[in-house]
Amino acid sequence: MNMDESVYDSWVDIYDLLYSGFTEDIQFYVDEALTAKGTVLELGCGTGRVSLPIALQGVNLTCLDISRGMIGALERRIDASSDLSQPLRIVHGDMRNFSFNEKFDLIIIPFRSFLCLLSVEDQVRTLINIKRHLSNKGKLILNFFVPDLQTMNQEGDLSNHLFDVTDPKTGGRLVVWNQTKCNMHTQILDTRLIIEILNNDDVMTKRLYRDLQLRYVYRWEMYHLLRYCGYNMIDLYGDFNRTSFDGESEEMIWIASPCH
Repeated sequence: MNMDESVYDSWVDIYDLLYSGFTEDIQFYVDEALTAKGTVLELGCGTGRVSLPIALQGVNLTCLDISRGMIGALERRIDASSDLSQPLRIVHGDMRNFSFNEKFDLIIIPFRSFLCLLSVEDQVRTLINIKRHLSNKGKLILNFFVPDLQTMNQEGDLSNHLFDVTDPKTGGRLVVWNQTKCNMHTQILDTRLIIEILNNDDVMTKRLYRDLQLRYVYRWEMYHLLRYCGYNMIDLYGDFNRTSFDGESEEMIWIASPCH
């Protein structure tokens, strides 16, 4: 598996701006963390897009990420905040083999970070490791997209426009394009984001490239993976409004608990 932290370090300078508009999952995870009424562990915390809103509610939160660059950005955001009522524990580690001398009431993997595990072996290692760290009534919650093979297979080497985002500091725009190659045998997506940085006159001043691999997962594949690793299913939602999953859903939000 390619879990080289330098891959994720290269995203640090643009990550917060790039995903500043993606907020639909935040309240869901905040509510789940408050409902847990105990200790929470976030895996793949990145720069704290979900972590900080949870921590601002006074939740006892531990954040783990494989990228030292991402962790550094999160620490800088914490230093700039005066609203945290208790310290936020930040740990550099790997979701496949992290180890704490405690159990958590909730473990979350937001924003499709589970898909960064590129083999079934690493998925199993991660899920079993998570189970070891869950309390008797603890829950695992994670989300990722529903694979759309027709769309992914058509993309090939073509660039598809994803979105634009405005830089609040400069007033300029980032125009974000996507190139994806889909290997249906390995279920691995090789994705390249092409980010064009435009000034206030809409003149491109720089073009950035950021590469990422993800392994997409089907609905019943994930169900049996969880069962194999010793989990009971609690819920499967199709969006962050807790709508039941159906054939029209574009997201899978899994909630499971360890078997005893």
